Amino acid sequence: MVVHVLGFLVVLGFIHSQAALVPKTYDYEVKEANFTRLCKSKTILTVNGEFPGPTIYARRGDTVVVNVYNRGNLGITIHWHGVKQPRYPWSDGPEFITQCPIQPGANFSQKIILSDEEGTLWWHAHSDWSRATVHGLIVVWPKIGRPYPFHKPYVEFPIILGEWFRSDVEAVLLDFMRTGGDPNSSDALTINGQPGDLYPCSSAETTKFIVEQGKTYMLRMVNAAMNLFMFWAIGDHEVIVVGTDGAYTKPLKSDYVTISPGQTIDLLFTANQPIGQYYIAAKPYNSQPAISFDNTTTTAIIEYKGYKKTSRKPIFPHLPKVNSTSASVNFTGSLRSLASRAHPIDVPLKITHNFLFTISLNTVPCADNTCLGPRGLRFAASVNNITFHSPNISILDAYYGRITGVYGDNFPNFPPLFFNFTANNLNNSLETPLNATEVKVLEYNDTVELVFQGTNLVGGIDHPMHLHGHSFYVVGWGFGNFNRSKDTLNYNLVDPPLQQTITVPKNGWTAIRFKADNPGVWLMHCHLERHISWGMEAVFITKNGSRSGESMLPPPLNRPSCT
Repeated sequence: MVVHVLGFLVVLGFIHSQAALVPKTYDYEVKEANFTRLCKSKTILTVNGEFPGPTIYARRGDTVVVNVYNRGNLGITIHWHGVKQPRYPWSDGPEFITQCPIQPGANFSQKIILSDEEGTLWWHAHSDWSRATVHGLIVVWPKIGRPYPFHKPYVEFPIILGEWFRSDVEAVLLDFMRTGGDPNSSDALTINGQPGDLYPCSSAETTKFIVEQGKTYMLRMVNAAMNLFMFWAIGDHEVIVVGTDGAYTKPLKSDYVTISPGQTIDLLFTANQPIGQYYIAAKPYNSQPAISFDNTTTTAIIEYKGYKKTSRKPIFPHLPKVNSTSASVNFTGSLRSLASRAHPIDVPLKITHNFLFTISLNTVPCADNTCLGPRGLRFAASVNNITFHSPNISILDAYYGRITGVYGDNFPNFPPLFFNFTANNLNNSLETPLNATEVKVLEYNDTVELVFQGTNLVGGIDHPMHLHGHSFYVVGWGFGNFNRSKDTLNYNLVDPPLQQTITVPKNGWTAIRFKADNPGVWLMHCHLERHISWGMEAVFITKNGSRSGESMLPPPLNRPSCT
């Protein structure tokens, strides 16, 4: 795959200029297609036969309609990650939370309602493990006539990080859910769908970007990997972070990036090195040595215009060690909101609800102790010791239709038992969670401070927590157990980053704040796919307000049926 720079952008077969008319309607045909990677061909689920899928282009405040046609053989849902969908949860997409799956042969016209998002977002399947191959970017430019808060880049490039499995992804899911163990690791990492020339049978298709010396480029990056954090860098080039999760940041210079699953980051880099070839490389960050993971490195190539081919390899970047927690938290902890007059922030200062949510790996009994989790048990995961039990109709349909018996509204504000959450050698009796379908109900305009507390149950690990329907300010983080009397003194309430996905460090905590001003049903979950499969998720319901424009909009007529 070659992405050339000739005054316009060629991305995955789509020619685009910012001056072009942005379409307001897209047709997405979910269907199987044949792809060859790592010397082997297999059939994967795609959108419009593309992997990664097509990019959606819009401007701030636009409404876009995506007609999703399911030509596959399984039910599917699509989530528009980072789009807050004000007052319209009907198109948010998570399976059995806001909708039932679009059945094979059916279609659903989903409305993407943009509000204050600006920058890079993405879309992906939100049912079973289909998002491994069903995903793509959402590019949100400023309104016409409004500039970027930085010098306009010469050209914009996509950087979609992912994983490739030799085997069928659905088979991986079914196998580890059946055995109760950890899922098989992927066989390669990818950049824009290609593993890169460090893998077998991959050199000819390595993603390549052609650049001109002296020009500045924007990279729109998402980590679409199923279960891996990534370290990422460009050989001999510094980058400047200018945005994350659809919001601008203060410029942050760095020679590497840490990006969690689900997160997007906007970067600038200037082609200011001698004419030649330079590797873009990404490899995993993993803080838990007890788990197996795909410890390989994916590459793409930046090639300067005028480069004459030689036998010399492209210059490789310096990446942090695979287990460098300090490199991970130092990067993420350095992000700050732009907080300018043109891009102000509004951190909630008067809090109506303080929540402490523990996020834990767990174990549950297994018949005859024959499962592949610890001590023959089955792996699970929880929030405040509740493993989320998915209903067979959507919670949004039940809430809107006042259907009883689908969920309870007693999700706890705090963990049911306080102990030294991050201690070593915790008692095994603490590992068993409650299996339930409970939601947390909020009044319109409630202001929430939510502290995610990691635990060392089963084993501590970083968790990328994602909240649907909202952006939130990351006001603090630390290691060990959260201490309200001490840790709040170090909060950043001046320019905290505005995000929708944030990493809770291994055996640590992260504090976020948001206003519940978006009526509807909204999922919160870990974006490591194996953890949400084990139940690390919870649901917020924000009630309607009392004034005009503060109520949930009515449902679309063609939403998928739950029967």
